[in-house]
Amino acid sequence: MMPSPPLETYRFGQFELDLAAGELRRSGARLRLQPQPFKLLALLVRRAGALVGRDEIRAELWADGTFVDFDQSVNFAVKQIRDVLGDSAERPLYLETVPRRGYRFIAPIESAAPQTAALGPDVSGTTTMRLQKALWANIAELRVAEERRRRVTYLALLALFIVVGALAVYVLLFRP
Repeated sequence: MMPSPPLETYRFGQFELDLAAGELRRSGARLRLQPQPFKLLALLVRRAGALVGRDEIRAELWADGTFVDFDQSVNFAVKQIRDVLGDSAERPLYLETVPRRGYRFIAPIESAAPQTAALGPDVSGTTTMRLQKALWANIAELRVAEERRRRVTYLALLALFIVVGALAVYVLLFRP
């Protein structure tokens, strides 16, 4: 009997990357991601925490002899990934850019693959990972709340500007 291949499902934040099914899901809902960005995300998630160089990305995503505008293609793939994850280059939660070198997946990963432990369970490692995940989740929530606050402030200022403008027009047009 042959051993079954390990599951290749990774969870990070609200997302689940299922490599076997070729799907990225958020809270169970399937998200659209084109093939090249999906391959890049899979590469980065598999190597989470490590810098993945541009040459490694080229070798993984494009076969030898493939002629593409590599820089533009990678930049497009990274933008697609960031858009679907709701991430930003300036304040990354998932994908960090290391200028002129490559990219690093920085969110804590939870793998659904079976864990193999030669020396038994690592309680301190598990605790550290749980703390990292909790810290990361708190940072993510704070950034979402900050973005919401910024949006509400912008809308409030816009509404105030409209009201003041309307009042000014009223005073100018209907001034006795």
